[in-house]
Order: sequence, then structure tokens, then C-alpha cells
Amino acid sequence: MATAKDAKEETTTTLTSTTKLEREQQQAVYKTLDKARDEIKRSVNESRKEIPLVTEALGEHQQSTLVAGKEVADIYIESQKEIINSIQSAWSPLVENFDKTNWNTAFSPGKVSEIYAYIVSSYSDNLVTATNLANNVMFANMETFRASLQQVKNSLKDLSKIGVNAAKTFEHTSAETVRLANKQVEPNRVEVSNN
Repeated sequence: MATAKDAKEETTTTLTSTTKLEREQQQAVYKTLDKARDEIKRSVNESRKEIPLVTEALGEHQQSTLVAGKEVADIYIESQKEIINSIQSAWSPLVENFDKTNWNTAFSPGKVSEIYAYIVSSYSDNLVTATNLANNVMFANMETFRASLQQVKNSLKDLSKIGVNAAKTFEHTSAETVRLANKQVEPNRVEVSNN
């Protein structure tokens, strides 16, 4: 028949084995988590090395966009100059004949050329403005993404705190439940061993 001392030794041995197993499991979990942290750190460091390349590529892209916009505007303006010269050459004799008969000079080749040149200039200005606007939108979106990333980081910190607090509450409640259960079992064991 088991005595209270034997039962206590058996409980102590079981608790020691359980505690050792829990400790081994905890160490294995910590080791896995530390390995995950190291992998994340390695990934971040590798990504940091790429920042200058990304920055350079972004700068080159902006430069290319601006150069392409300027070239398109230059080509467009040159073609418009040629068109104006051709139209002016064709219209000049006709308009001069109308001018001689007191026709309104608003349609003179010079005036038409002025209006056309103004349209071309406006188009070029709009192209440059649109390019600048696209760049500004891109930078604004990058800033928004950075702010969003910061918000995600802050939210994850808060969620992690909630998880840790819940785990601590569970740990405390479990320990209290075990303590109360052990308190109730020990008087019963003493009574059993006395019989």
C-alpha cells in the first residue's frame, strides 16, 4: 500500500519530469524563434544593401522620364515649326490677296503662326507639368507607403503586447488552478493513507 510519502515522491518525480520536458520544449521553441529572428535580420540586411541600387534606379528612371519628355517636346516643336513654315508659305499669297481687299488681318499667316506657336508652347508646358505631376504622385505614394508601414509596425507591437498579456494571464490562471487542485488533492491523500 502506498504511503503519503511514496505518493509525494511520485508526484515530485512526475513534476520534475514534466518540468524538464516543459523546459526542453520551451528551449526548442525559443531556438526556433531565435532562428526566425536571425533569418529576418539577415533578410533585412540584404534588402538594405539593395537600397542604393533601388535609389539609383529610381533616379535614373526619373532622369529618363524627364529627358524623354524634353525630347518629345523638342521633336513636337520642331515638327510644328516645319508645319507652320509650310502652311505660311502656302497661305501667304492667298492672304495677301485678301489683305489687299481690306480683309481682316486676323487670318494673316503671321497671326495664324502666332496662335499655332502658342498652342504648341502650351502643349509642351503641359507635358512638362504632367511629368512633374507624375513624379510628385510617385513620391507622395512612397511617403504614404512608408507611413502605412510605420502604422503596421506600431499595430503589430500592440497586437504582440495583447498576445503576451493573454499568455501571461493564461499562465497565471493555469498555475492558480493547479495550486488550488493540489490543495484539494493533498488533504484527500492524507485521509486515504490514514485508513
